[in-house]
Amino acid sequence: MKILIAVDMEGITGVTTWDQVTPGHAEYARFRKLMTQDVNAAIRGSIEAGADEVVVADGHWDGSNILIEEIDPRGRLNTGSPSPFSMMQGIDESVDGVMFVGYHARNGSPNATLDHTWSRKCVANVWINDILTGEYGLNGAVAGHFGVPVIMVSGDQTACAQVMEILGDMETAIVKQATGRYSAECLAPVVTQEMIYLAAGRAVTRLIDGDVPDPFVVDTPVRMTVEFFTSDMADRASKIPFTQRDGTRVSMATKEMASAYSGFRSMVTLAVSG
Repeated sequence: MKILIAVDMEGITGVTTWDQVTPGHAEYARFRKLMTQDVNAAIRGSIEAGADEVVVADGHWDGSNILIEEIDPRGRLNTGSPSPFSMMQGIDESVDGVMFVGYHARNGSPNATLDHTWSRKCVANVWINDILTGEYGLNGAVAGHFGVPVIMVSGDQTACAQVMEILGDMETAIVKQATGRYSAECLAPVVTQEMIYLAAGRAVTRLIDGDVPDPFVVDTPVRMTVEFFTSDMADRASKIPFTQRDGTRVSMATKEMASAYSGFRSMVTLAVSG
């Protein structure tokens, strides 16, 4: 059994401010250590419940946040950027289940720590076909493209609820209760790591028993629509061939989700380049 643990940072234990997740800031070193510890809890829970192989995708910023010298040696780490599948690097048909660790709610969500969608600088909303979603939906759909279910998530209460709304009834570890974008009632790392460990173990047990959500497979062709904050961002994103623009919204249609994911990443990259 092979598990992919896809990791972001805004939903990690104790995180409430951008300073804590921004490389170069004094607080960042503390929280990348906590990020590594949350990941290790998920690795430990997966292996002890019966997983044979665990691959980790570092999906925050430039993908160089998790401390390789402190990661559980039973896991393999995908690090660095850009990589072919970004936040989902390591996904393919050989993976049996995906876990989201440290995830956050989509942009504009109330009671959600550091809510945003992919880029807090330029992306207001994202739709896959007609489904409004955050990064969790994008990444869940990529997993679904390969026939893989998402089986566990950790983050604040709003992130976990949004993930389950679109991806199904899975195991959760609510590591903090968000009370605003920059505030939350947080639990100590020793508590949250046990929560993540137990949730990961339950998720693998359910996977073995065949009691997990179906993979999130979107209808094809896939229409990806991105609403940007300003018109100049849409100007740049719409330079990609075969896109269509409506005000600050730019959309593109592709044959399948893997291509749609690449197209989305390309639109955002161009949008922030100015």
